[in-house]
Amino acid sequence: MSDNGFEPQITAFMCIYCGYMAADTAGALRIPYPANVKLVKLPCTGKTDPRYILQAFEEGADGVYVVACPVGNCHHVRGNERGYARVQRTKKLLDAIGLGGERLEMFFMSGGQGQAFADAAKEMTERIRSLGPSPIKERVNELTG
Repeated sequence: MSDNGFEPQITAFMCIYCGYMAADTAGALRIPYPANVKLVKLPCTGKTDPRYILQAFEEGADGVYVVACPVGNCHHVRGNERGYARVQRTKKLLDAIGLGGERLEMFFMSGGQGQAFADAAKEMTERIRSLGPSPIKERVNELTG
């Protein structure tokens, strides 16, 4: 936890192949990663929809990331490339609405890369911790507080 008591809530969308397997590998090898990461499985990151990302923020996420198969090695041929394009468009949307595109990221890794999964979770946690709570949370606190 940071000095100011803020511990970010992070949602990670991942394909059932490489992304989820990388998380499972991290667990099997007992590679620690922050407990504040909520895992959401998708059939493929090509199914990543901006609505899912926005809903994660609406439901309290301070940051979101997507974990896909390595480029050129997607189980659904080009699904990860479609997912990447959607993430890039959603980053622009987040900038436009004042939430900040830096609260969203995409990582590519294979199922055996448990350390890469843990590193991505740590990287996003530190990034979001430095950015502070989601502006959505701050606005809700202003309205209810």
